[in-house]
Amino acid sequence: VMSMDLSPKKPAKAYGSDGGAYYDWSPADLPMLGAASIGAAKLHLFAGGLALPSYSDSAKIAYVLQGAGACGLVLPEAASEKVIPVKEGDTLALPFGAVTWWHNAEGASAEMVVLFLGDTSKGHTPGRFTNFQLTGAAGIFTGFSTEFVARAWDLDQDAAAKIVSTQPGSGVVKIAAGHRMPEPRVEDRQGVVLNCLEAPLDVDIPGGGRVVVLNTANLPPVKDVGLGSDLVRIDGKSMCSPGFSCDSAYQVTYIVRGGGRVQVVGIDGTRVLETRAEAGCLFIVPRFFVVSKIADDTGMEWFSIITTPNPIFSHLAGRTSVWKAISPEVLETAFNTTPEMEKMFRSKRLDSEIFFGRPGLV
Repeated sequence: VMSMDLSPKKPAKAYGSDGGAYYDWSPADLPMLGAASIGAAKLHLFAGGLALPSYSDSAKIAYVLQGAGACGLVLPEAASEKVIPVKEGDTLALPFGAVTWWHNAEGASAEMVVLFLGDTSKGHTPGRFTNFQLTGAAGIFTGFSTEFVARAWDLDQDAAAKIVSTQPGSGVVKIAAGHRMPEPRVEDRQGVVLNCLEAPLDVDIPGGGRVVVLNTANLPPVKDVGLGSDLVRIDGKSMCSPGFSCDSAYQVTYIVRGGGRVQVVGIDGTRVLETRAEAGCLFIVPRFFVVSKIADDTGMEWFSIITTPNPIFSHLAGRTSVWKAISPEVLETAFNTTPEMEKMFRSKRLDSEIFFGRPGLV
């Protein structure tokens, strides 16, 4: 891990059409994906775009970065489909075996963009999602013989051959003009979706930043996925306290908007990353490594997953940091400093937690 390139990366286009495109991050470009068995991808749907029904080899968290539309969801052993209206800020937990489709309305004024982050430890390729299309040129049933398809669906062989071959698109298509799609149902959001932009704030520090944490309490399906997540927004020039995940979890971070400086320190006090992260980039913090961020003038917003459903963090600055808990005598010796210096150190950040506002602001 210490020798890996941890620098933030942007995704590459995997496939697309006039309906949109699918982008993903490769472990060849971002080695920590493979080391952490994490997959990351983005779906862009233009107006009228449809991501064909598919399932994945990995459990995922989906976060709507932009736009609005519909998500069709069929959970394992479910008797019916949910047609979920989705919008910017929505988060969905997608367990193994879930079949989904995504649609951006024909008259939409903006692209719909969805971020997918998930655990690939049980997948075919560590660090990369493998999606199985149910229809289209690369659909599962194009691989079966006509005899098998006809018998499975109780069709004659001519009908079976026709229904399998009539969709030439693959992955993402554009629906025919005027074609009616199922109406999303608001009631289908219940217990399945949490909007991070509307949810109660878990942390709200004026002039510093805000956090919404997703866990088993506010989004129960997170338990089935095995991942926690959060949306963090910090103000211009604010700092996110140095901290680490203390339950052996990886932290996978996507910069939603804005940008800033990032430093990560690992084993033996070695700074393993010092860089500027900007919107559209993804990076991964190894287990127990300490990370801190300072936003640019315009602030910084990021969405993260943590590889445990109820993550716990320990911070190394601020009112709730471990320094405030350790006895003065130990700190004096640990830092090899005077009682006066220890008192000055301990007296700082008594009213600040996690985020520290722009220097000079009261």
